[in-house]
Amino acid sequence: MKKGWVTASLFISKLQAMPQKSNLAKALQEYGKISKTISILRYALSEKHRMEITTQLNKGEAIHDLQQFLHLGREGKIYARQPSEQETHFGCLNLLINMVIVWNTVYMAEAIYDIQSEGIEVNDNDLKHLSPARRAHINRYGKHIFNKNEDFKDKLRPLRKKKK
Repeated sequence: MKKGWVTASLFISKLQAMPQKSNLAKALQEYGKISKTISILRYALSEKHRMEITTQLNKGEAIHDLQQFLHLGREGKIYARQPSEQETHFGCLNLLINMVIVWNTVYMAEAIYDIQSEGIEVNDNDLKHLSPARRAHINRYGKHIFNKNEDFKDKLRPLRKKKK
């Protein structure tokens, strides 16, 4: 604070740590309660708002589910003691999750383009229900062989067509 700058969280924590609460600390607490009350009332009164929050929570849970699915070995627990080893472990897991999400996003976009090219209208309202965190098509126990000499640029695996 003497240097003329401080993060809001540090400022609030210092105010809260004081043995006797200042008027500023009390005012900020009450202000926080107002914001929380408005949020709770908005949630309680608006079905649309509840649905939006549920949708966002479901997206987060889908990512968490994908993470649990991909986190193999040792029952999904991290036993590394060193922070650097833990960071490496989480970094690899995040890389794997991001790879799956990118793969799914690319193929979902290709599938949407394919559907549109057949003259079928794709509604934006339907698209918001898609999630790139799907995992049913992933074989996490299989053998995966990659030919490092093969050029994959601009090449996608053919889409599976539903039999009529």
